[in-house]
Amino acid sequence: MGVLVGKQAPDFTTAAVLGNGDIVDSFTLSEAIKGKKAVVFFYPLDFTFVCPSELLAFDHRIEEFKKRNVEVIGVSIDSHFSHNAWRNTPVDQGGIGPVKYTLVADMTHSICKDYDVESEGGMAFRGSFLIDEDGLVRHQVVNDLPLGRNVDEMLRMVDALAFHQTNGEVCPAGWTEGDKGMDASPAGVAAYLSENADKL
Repeated sequence: MGVLVGKQAPDFTTAAVLGNGDIVDSFTLSEAIKGKKAVVFFYPLDFTFVCPSELLAFDHRIEEFKKRNVEVIGVSIDSHFSHNAWRNTPVDQGGIGPVKYTLVADMTHSICKDYDVESEGGMAFRGSFLIDEDGLVRHQVVNDLPLGRNVDEMLRMVDALAFHQTNGEVCPAGWTEGDKGMDASPAGVAAYLSENADKL
């Protein structure tokens, strides 16, 4: 797997279903996320098993992402028509309902390849990428197909990045919103550990 952290997020233009249900032929990542943070997450296929639980988990937290000015974008190799059909299928029938974020159609697999998350079977692994306001990837995690991701962990990483951007301090292990940061210096490490080492 390639590591994109610290690099520009690969841009793309492709068909998609927007969070309001509109189907568009030309959704461009860089335009959609300009001036915002973004979470781009990949999943294997529509109408599968672990995937709807993840897409619903993102949808249930979409207001938390919006509050932080974060655009959420899901990507799979399915067509925009398949995405639309899945959105129009009730949750109790294996659908995802009208999720309130964009679902991108990567029918050529080019986006999966650019983000280096394509599995040998052609589907995407469960890759998640946090992109900052300058288009840089600041965090990524890639799960194998059977392993569902933790959407709350992505929110934690959004908060950690915002904390670092605002305060200049770094975020130690297990940091959550409201916790103290650490000055990135030997003295800062010593001061932090003297108070918090037993809680780690």
